[in-house]
Amino acid sequence: MDTVTDMTNAAASPAPEPGPPPSPRRLRRCPHHRMVAGVAAGVADYLDLDVSAVRLAFVVLTLVAGLGVPAYLAAWVLLPEEGRDDSLADDLAARWSRA
Repeated sequence: MDTVTDMTNAAASPAPEPGPPPSPRRLRRCPHHRMVAGVAAGVADYLDLDVSAVRLAFVVLTLVAGLGVPAYLAAWVLLPEEGRDDSLADDLAARWSRA
């Protein structure tokens, strides 16, 4: 009988007020824990991983398939730094369009 009472009380309680929607997570280079450009730290923050694991993944990709360095360089150019809206590629494109 207690189970029925608990279920009735749970159904009668008001729903919690919805808060503001969470802001979308954005992949950015992180200047706080960077060793080179902050790519690994930004990926680690975005994926909620340890930054050492992401750095190790870049090293393994470099040694096994040769993809770690090109992937890191591409992310360096394409990902904006935390607190900015434009990436290095956006800055370069803007400079070339003015010339």
